[in-house]
Amino acid sequence: MFIHTVYFWLTPDATDADRDQTMRDCHEYLSKIRTVRQLWAGVPAQTPRDVVDNSFGVGLTVVFEDKAGYDVYEPDPLHLEFIARNKGSWSRVQVYDAVG
Repeated sequence: MFIHTVYFWLTPDATDADRDQTMRDCHEYLSKIRTVRQLWAGVPAQTPRDVVDNSFGVGLTVVFEDKAGYDVYEPDPLHLEFIARNKGSWSRVQVYDAVG
């Protein structure tokens, strides 16, 4: 299994509509890529613990069978369109990939 987790920090001028579009586009674009097995997108849970970072705007987790599945996803036109549509509202993107 290959787990791809991405956190998006929004620009100071990003609106709730911009945030909602990023989350909606995660589902409408990224979930349609043939190698995606599962996908979740959401906002911080605002859990008040010292070890929890609630500063991001949108979190995304995508599960693939293996790294080969991820390698298909990365250059897929739907992934590239998702980035093009939404990158203007992001100030920072942090990726964590894990295998299991």
